[in-house]
Amino acid sequence: MQQIVPHSAVRAAAGLLMAAALGLASLAHAQTPARPPAQPQTLSQAAPPVDPTFSAYSLAQTCKQKTDNVAQGQCVGAVRGIIRGYQYGVLFLGQRASLPANETQRVSLCLRNTQVSSIVDEFIADAAQVNEDALKHTPAEVAVLGSVHMHHDCN
Repeated sequence: MQQIVPHSAVRAAAGLLMAAALGLASLAHAQTPARPPAQPQTLSQAAPPVDPTFSAYSLAQTCKQKTDNVAQGQCVGAVRGIIRGYQYGVLFLGQRASLPANETQRVSLCLRNTQVSSIVDEFIADAAQVNEDALKHTPAEVAVLGSVHMHHDCN
């Protein structure tokens, strides 16, 4: 049975993924030396497979289990790890790479006085707007960072 996805859900999913992709692409570009690539890059190259145990879908399912303390611990730990890893990456690049003015701020997250539970709630709400099949093919890191960038960017 084919699932009908509302246009607003498609736009939300695209926004969620674009925000994460732009931030991660900026970071990847900033650390890449200015030399020609060994082989030409094409848009038709397949993305690496997504680990089904840590897809956006599986993380959202875990985070939805509000009455299960183990699931909530796994959810909070995963979300914290994703965010801290990303923030350390931004910090590392800011110290090690020569970035254009305001580039670090553009990809940074502004999370002062932000509760992890509110980040989890925002992620669950954003994931609910996306087709389940798309979530199953999206890495959890991309979905969480896309959601956080959408709600807590520094611009």
